[in-house]
Amino acid sequence: MKEYNKLSIIIPVYNEESTVEMLIEKVKLIDIKNKTKEIIVINDGSNDGSYEILRKIKGIKLFTHDVNLGKGAAIKTGLRHVSGGIVIIQDADLEYDPNEIGKVIEPILDGRADFVYGSRILKKGNIRGGFFFYFGGRFVSLITSLLFFRKISDSSTCYKAFKSDLIKGKKGKEIMINSNGFTWEHELTGKLLKDKKNRFLEVPISYVPREISDGKKIRFLDGFKIICVLIKSRF
Repeated sequence: MKEYNKLSIIIPVYNEESTVEMLIEKVKLIDIKNKTKEIIVINDGSNDGSYEILRKIKGIKLFTHDVNLGKGAAIKTGLRHVSGGIVIIQDADLEYDPNEIGKVIEPILDGRADFVYGSRILKKGNIRGGFFFYFGGRFVSLITSLLFFRKISDSSTCYKAFKSDLIKGKKGKEIMINSNGFTWEHELTGKLLKDKKNRFLEVPISYVPREISDGKKIRFLDGFKIICVLIKSRF
């Protein structure tokens, strides 16, 4: 079992040349109750200037996919290289503030939870973003709650923190999660929620949404795929 005094931050990157350097600098500056941290960055086949920027940044563990395999595939690559007892996912687009990472992992450090999600819904005053993204996300969260009989307000959040030994077995093998795209995180959510021994909490976080024109990549079809993955995870 890995020690909880180290945090592994996984950052999947696909065509984020305008934000990735600033994001990583913000992550480097956070202080988590004097815990050490490792920053694991996966360049998922970017075809803009993201890789050229990343290869010049010091203090990160950088891995690259020759072609774009999907966010889930990038996270799985990152998980194979974690050495911390706690893992959190961080998007590279600056929609989520790295200064709130400490708040998200605090219930794990305090022994109150095994996995924690940062909820954009629980934070009053957050900008909703587009109609589809907001209400689509709420609908997916409702379906998740109904399927697994556990209340969750924001299953689509980027900020998912969990004990690494929930995801990796004693021999370092990943649990069986088949998805490679955006559905990976929902398959993870379903399998974690299904085991009632896993204690779950949500904490409110701030959020600054961007639009498709700014580079947002999730699409309507992804919502349908997410529902299918959740049903398969439940049954």
